[in-house]
Amino acid sequence: MIKKYPLDELSTAVGRIMGLLLTEEKVDHAVQILSRAVRDSIPGSIGAGISILDPQARPLSSGSTDATVKRADALQYQLVQGPCLTAWATQQSVVVTDVAADTRWPNWSAAVVDMPIRSVVSSPLMANGEAIGAMKIYAAVPRVFDDATAALMELFAEPAATLLSHIQTSEVPERISESLQAALYSRDVINRACGVLMERHTLSEEGALQLLMQEARAARSTLSEVSAALLGVDSDPHRGTSDGLR
Repeated sequence: MIKKYPLDELSTAVGRIMGLLLTEEKVDHAVQILSRAVRDSIPGSIGAGISILDPQARPLSSGSTDATVKRADALQYQLVQGPCLTAWATQQSVVVTDVAADTRWPNWSAAVVDMPIRSVVSSPLMANGEAIGAMKIYAAVPRVFDDATAALMELFAEPAATLLSHIQTSEVPERISESLQAALYSRDVINRACGVLMERHTLSEEGALQLLMQEARAARSTLSEVSAALLGVDSDPHRGTSDGLR
């Protein structure tokens, strides 16, 4: 079980991470630094990763502490499912106590079965009320992380996301600011669309969300636009909807 950080120790860890990020001008370097800092700050973690995502759930910039994390994350983007993408899409932290027993992302869980990944926590990177990506940590044995771990991750994620969203870089010209503007999702529309798919196709909430993300990627659209098309409503008052999932 994760140890409970005393307030002064937690403040020191958060301050150290923020101090590191404030000295950075390159997003790719910043997410790499943040990944290492989170891994070192959370007991039980063997690896960590940070991803800034576009509206189609594709990484604009990512950092990882090792090859295992990099591979586990790449499989999420390839399969369009996993705890990182769910945290980003729902704007809520996701706790996995045992990957081998979790049924929410069957393809991803099967793909990482031989990797030293059993416990996972992923938290969204929230900037200006929007999810720009996700932060995740991994452990090699089950039941290492719990809700207290997620709460700790969120304390790191909130200020880190604000700083990351403002870091300017010539290596990612305008893509991050564009993705932030494009990612003005309506949580209500997405949740309603998930509900429709759950009822229509007898899907779980995770299954419905994965279907929406797959359609968004295939259509090169956003989750909110695909959800609005499904519901027959406008996702933007200045733009009409197009045909989507039926």
